[in-house]
Amino acid sequence: MITKKVESYLQTISEKKHLNAFLEIFTDEALQKAHELDKKFQIGEPTGKLAGLIIAVKDNISIKGKRLTCASKILENFISLYNATAVEKLLNEDAIIIGKTNLDEFAMGSSNENSAFGVVKNPFDEERVPGGSSGGSAVAVAANMCDAALGSDTGGSIRQPAAFCGVYGLKPTYGRVSRFGLVAFASSFDCIGPIAKDTETTARILEVISGYDENDSTSSNQPIPKYSELIKETPVKLKFGIPKEFFNEGLDEEIKSKIFDVIEFLKSNSFEVKEISLPYLEYSIADYYLLTTAEASSNLSRYDGVKYGSRVHEPLSIKDLYTKTRDEYFGTEVKRRIMLGTFVLSAGYYDAYYLKAQKVRRLIQNDFIKAFNEIDVIISPTTPTTAFKIGEKTDNPLAMYLSDIYTTSANLAGIPAISIPIGFDSKNLPIGIQFMSNFFREDILLKMSYFIEKKFNSN
Repeated sequence: MITKKVESYLQTISEKKHLNAFLEIFTDEALQKAHELDKKFQIGEPTGKLAGLIIAVKDNISIKGKRLTCASKILENFISLYNATAVEKLLNEDAIIIGKTNLDEFAMGSSNENSAFGVVKNPFDEERVPGGSSGGSAVAVAANMCDAALGSDTGGSIRQPAAFCGVYGLKPTYGRVSRFGLVAFASSFDCIGPIAKDTETTARILEVISGYDENDSTSSNQPIPKYSELIKETPVKLKFGIPKEFFNEGLDEEIKSKIFDVIEFLKSNSFEVKEISLPYLEYSIADYYLLTTAEASSNLSRYDGVKYGSRVHEPLSIKDLYTKTRDEYFGTEVKRRIMLGTFVLSAGYYDAYYLKAQKVRRLIQNDFIKAFNEIDVIISPTTPTTAFKIGEKTDNPLAMYLSDIYTTSANLAGIPAISIPIGFDSKNLPIGIQFMSNFFREDILLKMSYFIEKKFNSN
């Protein structure tokens, strides 16, 4: 009975409200949809591919008639006028959306401490962060509040919280999933993707939400494989690459040890594993933050107190309205990134920073293209450490940015990547491993994820 399942999740959401994973719960709609599906099952009516799957949606993805806050005071009361394409596709296949999840404001953050509506807590240790920016989505899945969730990934925002919370998180190839209805942070980086408890659910959701969309000129018309069927095929003759640049100082020894356990497991199953080099990776964090802050500065200029969203009252002039509205309703991290991006794009600095960063982005992408001529999958950590304490890095933005050191390169290159849980450290905190593959080869990632889930994680 789907209704009982929804009721159970709603009960868990209520009991674990203190984790602050959700910003809004759709109790009546979820129960109504569950009743309808139960009736269809009883009388044998056909249902969609995701019938009975209970999904949460990150609150920077639009759902018609619901608040779309991006966890920001500036959009606190904004109601979306339409469904995001990914949401529309979920609903068309009879998924049940149970609510909207918390996030770092405008998806800017690596810890989910930047939300205007409070910090999200990690269910494995409530004094620690869940990762960001899709922290609410990862916690909702990990704490058994839903079957799966949609997140967005600009530089690791699906994969990093998936690793911190011990769940599966996939960033698709740029263009595989339509961005229509996703509030833009950095338009040439942003991706919508699934977070789930297992590979099979991840694959089913990706299969549904992928595909070309005339509302998104960057979406791809590449064929969509039947991921949910392909994952059960035994992966054969795959070649794995270990970038030496990813295993230098700064990586937690317990994470490193667990990843090399996986590597030995792969070797014992007759997979070829060799060391590779991605020489431009060392520039990925600097490059990522130069380019994304520039795009954020442009995208967030629309929040001016005039078109929509919150605004201050009785400004002295139009300039005063812009300035005071942004000062009052944007959070610290959002302001920081807008200022950095505006500087990067300013006259006199454009060529030195933005233009040079675009050239380095291509060099990073070329590193991956060259690597995938020799191997099929790149293995790396998802994060340099397991989940850190709440407040530990808030006063040190650079330390916070370095949390994304292993994930940003996939967004710079536009390739798909997945974080897979592979156990726990000595503090009982989850550890994730990241696999990356060539453009539109999500099928390889999902096959390997399923293989590790069933063979390695069951050991």
